[in-house]
Amino acid sequence: MKSVYITGCSKFLPNEAISNDQMEAYLGMINGKPSVARRLVLNRNKIKTRYYALDMNGRPTHSNAEMTALAIRGLYNQEFSGNDIELLSCGTTSPDQLLPSHAAMVHGLLGARSMELSAFSGACCTGMQAMKYGYMSVLSGNSVNAVCSGSERISSWLKSGKYDAEAEKIIRLEQNGIVAFEKEFLRWMLSDGAACVLLEDKPGKGLSLKIDWLEITSFANKIETCMYAGAEKQSDGTLKGWHEFEPAQWLDQSIFSLQQDVKLLACNIVEFGQEFLNELIIKHQLDIHSIDYFLPHLSSEFFKDKIMDALERAGTPIPEAKWFTNLTKVGNVGAASPYLMLEELFHSGRLKKGEKILLMVPESARFSYSYCLLSVC
Repeated sequence: MKSVYITGCSKFLPNEAISNDQMEAYLGMINGKPSVARRLVLNRNKIKTRYYALDMNGRPTHSNAEMTALAIRGLYNQEFSGNDIELLSCGTTSPDQLLPSHAAMVHGLLGARSMELSAFSGACCTGMQAMKYGYMSVLSGNSVNAVCSGSERISSWLKSGKYDAEAEKIIRLEQNGIVAFEKEFLRWMLSDGAACVLLEDKPGKGLSLKIDWLEITSFANKIETCMYAGAEKQSDGTLKGWHEFEPAQWLDQSIFSLQQDVKLLACNIVEFGQEFLNELIIKHQLDIHSIDYFLPHLSSEFFKDKIMDALERAGTPIPEAKWFTNLTKVGNVGAASPYLMLEELFHSGRLKKGEKILLMVPESARFSYSYCLLSVC
């Protein structure tokens, strides 16, 4: 088996950073009324700025595929271009269409040579799934390099027009016209952007990160769905998919809006993450004290203290001084978030040879987790 190295990192964040007070100007107000939930959600997640691939009138400025292609072009230099890519592996929650795949659309925009493609669609862990496919390809000798990405263009899902029909329906039923918190909650959590890494079978001339291991697991066998879109959750916890509804219901019931069972999230996401980490510590004989940088993908700062407490209780504490996150600056960008943290740290000038980096990526859709250990070289 060969070793695999991250030899380049790049990102693309669309337009200018958007403050909390500007969000409704871009996304719109549901039923023309300011959100009751917005301040509560933002107060807990602590996000200060984020990026939308929208202009002030809510018109799209970039597609998901365009942002991903722009991030990938940021990897190009005198020694590496699109015609050198052997494998393109992409992950996203929010592809621009059902078909063709997101990776195929990115490849088409790159205009590079013919290459192997791999596309993952799901939630936050899809970016890490894309990276693992690239890692295994290079590790096995299937390819000498792979470009792996995580990206989201979620803002179009969050625009008020996706919810207005349901709000109007509620008013007709003589209720208050406020869309359920589970549907509105994610409007104030998620944002747009793309980032990527270049994997190669040899270290680069400059800074490189050796992938020591990359592990992913699912807890879907233990618990019902927590976050979903294109479906409605039933009383027994199962999902009724969009194709089982009439087209008129898609708008009336906001079927395609992102929804999250916040109670289910709060009760399980931290515990499952710690359970998987405990398994990996044994499997890989990981000395938690050897970690120099801990990069947890946080959907909200609300979970930071809870994760720290769980680590402490398990006897695997990671001091806050070793944590590196950028949630408050770039927002929760789903599958792109771990890449965005890694890209910022990679270019920070802080890394030294021999240091260890631990990435943690939770996914609440049906509770999946990914951890990745990297060595600076």
